[in-house]
Parts: sequence; C-alpha cells; structure tokens
Amino acid sequence: MVGVDLPGVVALGQNLLDRLSEVTASAQEVHWEKQNFQQLKEFLSDIVNVVIEINKTRDSSPVVLQVLESLYTEVENAEQLIKICTTKSRIYLLTHCRVVVGQLEDITHCIGRTLSLIPLSAVQGHKAAKDQIDRLAQDMQKARYYVQETEERICRTLEQDQDIIRTDIAVQTGIVMDIARTLGMEDLPRNPAALKDQIQLLRHDMQDTNQSYDLHMVDVIGNIFENVAQVNDHPSPSAEIQQRYNMRIVPLFDAFVCPLTKQVMLDPVTLENGQTYERSAIEKWFKVCREENRPVNCPMTGKVLESTTLKPSIALRNTIEEWTNRNEWARIISARRILESSPSHEEDYLYALKDLQALCQRNKLNKYKIRNNELIPPIVALLKNMEEVRIRALILLRTLAEDDDDNKEAIGQTDALRSILKCLSRTVSEERQEAASLLFELSKSEKLCERIGATNGAILYLVGMTSSNSDNLVAVEKAEMTLENLEKIDQNVRQMAESGRIQPLLRRLLSGPEDVRYEMASDLATIPLTSEVKQLVAKEGAHVLVRMLDDSHTQTREVALKAIRVLASLESNGKILIEAGILPPVMKDLFMVGTAVPMRMKEICAAILAHVVMSSGEWQTTSIDPEGNTLISETIVHNLLHLISNTGPAIEARLLQVLVGLASSNQSVANLVSYIKSAGAIVSLIQFLEASQDQLRIPAVRLLHHLSTHMGQELADGLRVTTRQLGTLVRMLGSNGLIEEQAAAAGLLANLPVDDFRLTRALVDEGALPILVQRIEAVRNNVVRIGAAKYMTAYQEGLVTILTRFTYTLDDQDVVALARRHNLAVFFRTLLQGSTLDEVQNQSAIALENLSTFTPQCRPDDTPSKPKRFKFLAFLGPCLSPPRPSGLCIVHGMMCSATETFCLIESQAVDPLVSCLDHTNVIVVQAALGALSTLLLDNVDLERGVQVLHKADAISPILDILQEHRTELLRQKSVWMLERILRNGDLARLIAADPHVHAAMVDALRHGNAVCRSLAEKSLKHLNRIPTFSGVFQLDNRANQRRGARGGP
Repeated sequence: MVGVDLPGVVALGQNLLDRLSEVTASAQEVHWEKQNFQQLKEFLSDIVNVVIEINKTRDSSPVVLQVLESLYTEVENAEQLIKICTTKSRIYLLTHCRVVVGQLEDITHCIGRTLSLIPLSAVQGHKAAKDQIDRLAQDMQKARYYVQETEERICRTLEQDQDIIRTDIAVQTGIVMDIARTLGMEDLPRNPAALKDQIQLLRHDMQDTNQSYDLHMVDVIGNIFENVAQVNDHPSPSAEIQQRYNMRIVPLFDAFVCPLTKQVMLDPVTLENGQTYERSAIEKWFKVCREENRPVNCPMTGKVLESTTLKPSIALRNTIEEWTNRNEWARIISARRILESSPSHEEDYLYALKDLQALCQRNKLNKYKIRNNELIPPIVALLKNMEEVRIRALILLRTLAEDDDDNKEAIGQTDALRSILKCLSRTVSEERQEAASLLFELSKSEKLCERIGATNGAILYLVGMTSSNSDNLVAVEKAEMTLENLEKIDQNVRQMAESGRIQPLLRRLLSGPEDVRYEMASDLATIPLTSEVKQLVAKEGAHVLVRMLDDSHTQTREVALKAIRVLASLESNGKILIEAGILPPVMKDLFMVGTAVPMRMKEICAAILAHVVMSSGEWQTTSIDPEGNTLISETIVHNLLHLISNTGPAIEARLLQVLVGLASSNQSVANLVSYIKSAGAIVSLIQFLEASQDQLRIPAVRLLHHLSTHMGQELADGLRVTTRQLGTLVRMLGSNGLIEEQAAAAGLLANLPVDDFRLTRALVDEGALPILVQRIEAVRNNVVRIGAAKYMTAYQEGLVTILTRFTYTLDDQDVVALARRHNLAVFFRTLLQGSTLDEVQNQSAIALENLSTFTPQCRPDDTPSKPKRFKFLAFLGPCLSPPRPSGLCIVHGMMCSATETFCLIESQAVDPLVSCLDHTNVIVVQAALGALSTLLLDNVDLERGVQVLHKADAISPILDILQEHRTELLRQKSVWMLERILRNGDLARLIAADPHVHAAMVDALRHGNAVCRSLAEKSLKHLNRIPTFSGVFQLDNRANQRRGARGGP
C-alpha cells in the first residue's frame, strides 16, 4: 500500500489529541442532559488512548489518514453540540431536548463506525489492541441516550395546541411550575423574574428561526407565562389608599388562595399530601395529566399521587365565605371613595377598577351592590381619564353589563355612549377593542339600541369600522355584531343606509310586510346613496319596487316611483330596471288622462324615463303596452310631443330629456326625426330655446343639436321664421353660462347647411362673427370658465366651424368687412398652427382655402395690370421670368396683405398648410391640399405659385399623397396639383427621375374617374412618358382645371 506524507499524519494525530482533550473538558461542564454528556466524555477519553497508539506505529497509509480525518470531523461536531448546550437558554434546550439527544447519538454512532475501520497495521499488528478498539467501536455504535421523562412530558404538552392550555389559568400555572422545576427553579413563587429572563433568552435564541416548531413553542410558552404573570401582577395603590383599605379589610390569608388560580378559593379541596387547591383547578390539572398518559402528580411538589381523591375542606370554605362577605362590601365602599376622591396617582384608579372587576367575576351579586352604591357614574367618568384607566374602565363596564339589563340601563342613563364612541376613535388597538365589546354588550338591550342610534356619529363610525381593513379583527367583529343588534330599530336602519350599509334596508324591503316595505322605499327615495349602493339595490330590489307600482294606493306607488327615480339616476341601472319591467307602468301613468295620476307623479315618471333612455338597456325593443309599441313607435313619440306642449315646465323638461335620449341613440334617431317631421313639431321645439329656465333650455339645445345632423335644413328654416331663437343661440355662444349649453349651441349652429346664405346673413345681423372670434380667443387663452372639461372640445370645434361658414359668403360686403376687421386669414392660420384638434385644423384649412380663392377678387384700383409674358421665356425657367414691380405679390400680381386681400403668402399660412400634408387624418390633408391648390388656379400666376410651393417643400409631400392613395379624393386633388406643377420643365425633369411617381400616375390613369384620368394623361405627357399628340380624353381644359382644383367633377 502506498503511504502518504508521514509528518502530515503525525501532525493530524497530534491535533486530534489536542481537540479531544478540549472537547472532553467541555463535556464535563455541560449541566443540561448531564448524564448523557458524561457518557460521551467517557467515550472520548477511551478514544484518546486509541489515537496515542496509532501515533506510536507511525502508520501513514491512506486508510489511517482517512480514519484520523473522520475522527477529527466528528469531534468538531461534538464540540459544536456542546457549545449549543452551554450557550443557549435552558428553555431552548428543554424544548429541543429530543433534537439534542438525537444529534448526540448520531455523533457517537459515526465515531464508532469510524473506529471500526482502523486496520490491524495501525496498532503494530497487536491483535489484543485491535480487539479492544473493535469493542469500543461496537459499544459506541450501540450507544443510546435518553430524554428525561419530565422533559419529554413537558414537550409533549406544549406541542398540543389545545384551548385549555392556552386559556385555562390553572393548567397554565401547573405547566409553568413543571417547567420551573425541570429548569431547577424551585423558588419560582418568590423569584418569578428568573423564568421571565429565560423566556427572554428563548425569544433571542429563536429570533431568526422560521421553523414552525420553534415559532409554536415561542408563542405557547410566551402566552402561558404572560397569562400567569398577569394574574400575579396586581397593581399597588399609594400608601394613603392602601391605609384606607387596610382600615376596613381583614387581611388575606395565604391559605385562602389557590396555588394554581392565584384566586381566593370557592370550593377548597385537599390532596393526600395535604396541599389544598380550588376544586375546578386541580380537576383540570388531573385531566391534562390523564390525557397525556402520564402519572397524576401534585402541581406544587411534582410528586406522583397514589390517589386522586379530593377531600372537601369545609371548615376552610366556611371561613373563606365569612371573610369574603365582610371584605367584599368593604372593598366596594373603599373603591367608591377612591373613584370619587380624584386621587393624584393613576395606580389608585387602576387598583380600584381591578378590585371591582375581581369582585364582579367572583360573585354576580356584587354587580348589584356596585350599581346600588351608585358606582356606575364615576366609573363612566373615568372614560375621560388616561389611556390605561380608560381601558380598565371599559372592561369593568362590560363586565357589569353582561347578563344584567338593569346595569345596562344604568350605564345608558349616563354620558357613557359618547365617551365610548370617543374611545372607538382612538388609535390604541386594545382600547378600540374594549370599546367595541362594551358597545356590543349594551346593544343587546333594545332600549339602548335606540339611544345608541341617536348618539351622533355612532352608526357611521361602526359602519366605518366594519368596512375598514383593521388589524384588530375582534374589534371589527364586535362592531359588526353591534350593528346587527341595532337593526331592530327602523331609524337605525335608515342611518345605516345613509352610511353605506344598505343590506339591512334591503332585507326589510325584500321580505318585510307591506308597511315596512313602504317605509324602506320611502327611505331609499330620500337618503343619499353612493353609486355602488344604487347598483346593489337595483340588482336585488328593483323587482320589488316595480311590483309596488301595481298597488291600488297612490301613496305606495308614488313612494316606489321616487325610489326607482333614485336608482335610475345611475346609468348602469337602466338595463336592470328595464328587465324588472319598469317601462309599462311608467308609460301608463305618464299617458294617463285625467286626475287619476297627479302631475307630480307624472313628473317622476318622466324623470325615470329620461334616465332609462340614457342607459345602455334594450329600451328600443322593449314593449311598453299591450299593443306592442316601443319608445320609438310613432304613436308613442307623438304622445310625448303632445305632452311637451301641454304640461308644465317640470314635466316638459323631463320629456325633453327623454327626446335627447332617443336622439342620442343611433337605432332610434332616424325614426324620431321622421316622427317629428310628421307631427310638425320642429318649430315648437325651437321655441324652447327662449325658455328662461335652465332645465328647459339646456335639454332643448341638446335635442336640437342631435337632430341638426339629420334635419339641418328644417332647423335652419325654423330658425329663420323668427330671429329671436337664432339670437338666443348666438347669445349662448357669448355667455359665461353653462359650458354644456354653450357646446350644444355651438354644435347645433355648426351642423346647419353652410350654403344657406340667408341664415349666414341672419347670423351676421345678430353680430355672431365678432362673438365667435372673441370666444375662440378666450378658449385659446384659457379664459373661458370651464364648467366641465368634457364639453370644451366640442365647444371649440363648433365655434371654429361656425366662423368658417362666413368664408363661404365673401360676396357679401359686410362679411368681407368683418373678415378684414378681425384679420381672419391670420386668425385661421394661428388656429391651424396652434390647435391639436383635427376638426379645428380641418375647418381652419377650409376657411383659408375660401379666403385665398377670394383673394384675386380683392384687386385694388391702383394695382398695375398683369404684365405680358412672352411664351418663349416660359420655357427658360422661373429664373428668366420678367421681374414683378416692387411691392406686388408674386402670385397675385397686386398689392396683397393678410388683412385686406387674405393672401395665403402674406398671412404666412403656406408653411403651416404644408405641415398638415402628412397629417394622420385624411380630412385635414384634403383641406390643406385644397387651400394650397388656390396658388395654382388660372386667375393667379401659375409659375410663381409653383415656385412658392417648391420653396415651401410642398412638392415632395404632394407626391407622397399621390403614391399612398389613401382616398380617391386625395388622389384626384394631388393629380390636379401635380399636373399644373409639372408644367415647369425643371421640376418635371426632377420628378421624372422617381419611378414611383410614374407608377402612381399610371395607376391614376387606369383606375381614376374621368377627370383624374385626363389629368394623369397630361402629367405623363409632361414627364415624357406618353407622346404629346395622344388625345385619349377630350374634356374642356377649363372644366378639368376647375373640377380638379375642387377635387370633384
């Protein structure tokens, strides 16, 4: 066998001997599981001799080296275990006794197995020495260590998660005594701090653990100790108060107190060893012992009992009773004097309160004595004291109120309820829990339920507690149970609904008798409800309320209608109400002739109907009468129009809202328009624009706005019958009133036909144009008072669209004068640049096109006539064109300005228009192309118009528009413009180099309309793609130019 380095083996052996010496000495110092570690020490001492023998032979074989290394590792493991047993707390070692013993066995067995591997050569072939080593190895492999019986019993008890272990103080006291004896703390009653220190050390030892066993042990042991310590922790009064007590009270004898409960015994019994306990306490202890299958022992001495017979101590019991009766009365009197004397020490209050608490728990008769001695008012007064005093007072008051209606009444007659609510609002979790528990106890009295509900904020605060994410689940549970008790009172149910707790009201509405349902419906109609509550009530109670509409009593129907009106105000409830069958009874009452249905109920019906038609419900297809009519049937619409003209303002306003809902629906608006026309009602609807009441005027404007997209000409004709309504609309635009009304008015006027020039003239007469400019400026400068931001976009778009209509009537000198006065060319250019709204940009571009088209007609008298141009110069390029006289517009050949002639160039609108050519909205692109095309018309200098577009980099985006072919109109406009641009030879040669342009033109030639094909052919000629003598399309050039520029034939 090949050996290893001899000095290394010798050094390892010597290190092992040193470590064995240290560990053997350490094992001697372990006091926990002393017997087990003593056995380990003896084994380690024997191993020392083995290692010495191996070192003598100087065997350097790999086997010997492996044995020494393994022994060294296991000795280190033993050292670590010894360190744990000498540094950890005694309670930690107690709870881990089985783990410690198991590890001790594993280490011993591993060392034994290692020893068995030592070869004969390691002991110089001495067979006797080898046999001795083998016997030691076998002994160590068979070694067994045992957990002490008391340790095993305690661990088994603590591992059980029984309620009796966590709650019964007698059992807990017995366990604490058992632990103390095991830890060697025989003087625990005199020195409880020693065990407390050990528990603190236990918590420190396990602070980083995440093992469920460890966490359970810390929780159980800590809980048991705190409960036992709390029983023994009696507050000490001041010397003065103690002296008063001592004067009236016979001292307590130790023999009266049970060692387990730490309370004066009621039924003392004696064991065979002479120890006396409270019967119930010692019986529970015996029960625990039997359940754990261990011998029954005396909890004080720990000695096993031969007999569990309990001998009643009658003489002691009689003595205790006599002592108790005398002292209890004296303690009540003394406590009263403390509570009424305002002592300077908080401890005095605590002493008195805890003493009274103990008296109540001992004997229920003492609760009567406390009330009879008028102690309840001073106890209630302490709810305004310091925190700990308040908590003890809450606990005592709850004890007094438990199972005692007279005490509940006595507490209710004081100022206790307000003080309890204040305690509920505090941040200390324990105080809130005790306050909630006391309030729950008081709510068991029906009389107090009414008083609690009448206390300002009581129900609101309780509801808030139940809906919060509080960590104190007990307080939340008590608040919930209190609210359930308070439901006995109708007024409380109403308050709960007002606070968002609607379930009690719903339960009464759904299952209560007729009079209760009436009251609940009445409450729903009057209390404010959140959207969530409205939705819940509609889902669960709508069918009940609708059934109530069949009642023969008008009052019942009216209350149900009012409640339904509240629910219908939430848009999402419309579908629920329709499914519940709301439409037939509502329409029946609304159309009822005579006095059977009062007008106030008709108004409610109209309000419900207005809400329903604004919802997403299937009201368009829902039958509302036996004939199968729906809300969009002609008969129904005619009846609604008739009611609008023959009822009061309240109903008229609601019915106008109904028509707004019908007009807002794409499924019903066409029918509505048809029926309004057939009824000839348009003029009567327009007349509502003059109503002085907002509730009439606003829905009227909104209705006409919706109708204007379908019957614009009829509305324009109606507004021209008399200018009063038109003037009203114009004044709305300029008013600082409701933004919704202004937006609807703007939308209405914007939708009227722009080619109705008489209407435009009427708007001029009403002074509309200056108002529009002023309001648009105000919107741009954020001066407008915004009532609702959602209307601002529609308002701004409507204003700009109305202003644009004036650019269609520039043959009217008054309009031209106004356009010049307000510098409309620059105004629209500014809107085009500054707005982010597509429709504003679209209308601004259209207005600029109209103004630019009109520019050539604005030639001043002193402008020189257009100079003659020789044809041969045109072929030499723009650089050789004859120069313009100084000061003249290069395109229009006259003295142009933005203000007077609306020139696109002078108003600096060309670049903003070019920027719109790559807009994502094709409508804006079309309008921008239309405006730029005015620079290429026949009545301007075409060549110089092309120069302007080229300089503005407009040619490339126009080519892109042609190639993209987003719409047919865009293609036609771009082809028209390119045909005129390609007349410039230099540009034609430049553009011809792009093959995509050729392909786009060929596509237009093949697939465009007649005008587009003709223009594409001419463009291809300019590009030299087809012969110039081709004459496929023979159309009048002037017509083509005119149609192409406008984008249509």
